[in-house]
Amino acid sequence: QVRLVESGGGSVQSGGSLTLSCAASGITFSSNCIGWFRQAPEKEREGVAQLTSRGPTTYADSVKGRFTISQDNTKNTLYLDMNNLKPEDTAMYYCAATSGALAGSSAYRLSPIAYTYWGQGTQVTVSS
Repeated sequence: QVRLVESGGGSVQSGGSLTLSCAASGITFSSNCIGWFRQAPEKEREGVAQLTSRGPTTYADSVKGRFTISQDNTKNTLYLDMNNLKPEDTAMYYCAATSGALAGSSAYRLSPIAYTYWGQGTQVTVSS
């Protein structure tokens, strides 16, 4: 059984930083694509960052240069370092994983429809 558990969300002021963690079980990062997504109220869920073992790392344009995705295979944990946070980054952040290898464009790799397994989310709120 695949389980993804996010943590690390919170409230920060604009310009602040947070690091999100996603502890995974029942899945190996080397065999799947993993990523971070977010959903703000009344908006669609969007891809933030994604990485593939021995493959490309992809970021949404809105977070490039500010967010960094990484993984620790020894802990089976995914991270998202978020710096210079802005009010528009306020959203529920989700960790997700595919059911296998993922091919396709960067846009597809950041599309929620490509992912099978989801965590429950962690809230990030950035105040101005």
